[in-house]
Amino acid sequence: MTKVLVAMSGGVDSSVTAHILAQQGYECIGVTMQLFENETIGKKEEKTCCSLDDVQDARAVARRIGIPHYAFNFKREFERDVIGRFVSDYECGKTPNPCVDCNRYLKFDALYRRAQELGCEYIATGHYAVIDKDPETGRYLLKKGPDPNKDQSYVLYSLSQEQLAHTLLPLGTMTKDEVRRIAEEQGFVNAKKGESQDICFVPDGDHAAFLRRYTGKDYPEGDFIDTKGNVIGRHKGIVRYTIGQRRGLGVAADARLYVVKIDPEANTVTLGYENELLTESFKVTDLNLIVKEKLEGPVRLPVSIRYHQKPQPATVTQLSETEALIELDVPQRGISAGQAAVFYDGDCVFGGGTISETESGA
Repeated sequence: MTKVLVAMSGGVDSSVTAHILAQQGYECIGVTMQLFENETIGKKEEKTCCSLDDVQDARAVARRIGIPHYAFNFKREFERDVIGRFVSDYECGKTPNPCVDCNRYLKFDALYRRAQELGCEYIATGHYAVIDKDPETGRYLLKKGPDPNKDQSYVLYSLSQEQLAHTLLPLGTMTKDEVRRIAEEQGFVNAKKGESQDICFVPDGDHAAFLRRYTGKDYPEGDFIDTKGNVIGRHKGIVRYTIGQRRGLGVAADARLYVVKIDPEANTVTLGYENELLTESFKVTDLNLIVKEKLEGPVRLPVSIRYHQKPQPATVTQLSETEALIELDVPQRGISAGQAAVFYDGDCVFGGGTISETESGA
């Protein structure tokens, strides 16, 4: 019997994942990753994700399914590879994507290695995406889920061929309503549990408050400047701002102003008009390609620069093993270093990388 390590966060998606695989005859081992202490971040119980409070829900479901369940402590790895990167990016004027980092370094790296140690051939998660294999090239493919509101292929773009070959995503072709119906039919304690928020360790969405609480630092005020370098106001610390932000600036102007640049060294935040926010090209690092091993010359591929954004027409040119240049047909607003850019080929994730340098299209 094939052994599978199922990542059970305590939510309904991963619970139904474990149920489906057990029904299909896999030997399932349920695992909840303990990533942080609730008290450390002031987490509310009803919006948890892989925290201590979720262990009981996951254990109850595993007991009902009839599979063993364990809680693994990955707190040190989570603080180093996810929270640490989150803090560092904001302090460097970037906008991090902790969900991508959690998948890359925790679920499909640390947990995958633990699965190998336990003799499991696969790991399984409750992500809404599809893993397939190209019969011609033999490469594993990552495809969008059918429900555009739940498709999570964007946050999985960093998976390697080895990881894709040893990952099961049984919810890939399902809708959320179907998943909840199965959970209710099986009498799972978390059948009606609410959705977890995007950033699991930021309890109220206030990332700046989290940074101050977590680091113990007071991020100093500084100057708001315009794109010509003129001082036009005072900001309340660079970690409070992200590229494209227009709310909460407190600066009067004849038209809406947006954050267009953050300079940590000078401790300045540059504000500009909407046309000054547009970006026509940018580079990505940590490049990962899925459909092919490398790109031969410029390739036309639609690109998403944020989660659930409709892919935008672009030309992608690989610059090195780890870098690529993306040139957009139509300049886009709010492109920020630290975010993920994901290339698509129809429903397939062609690859992606972390946005680094950007060039204005104004």
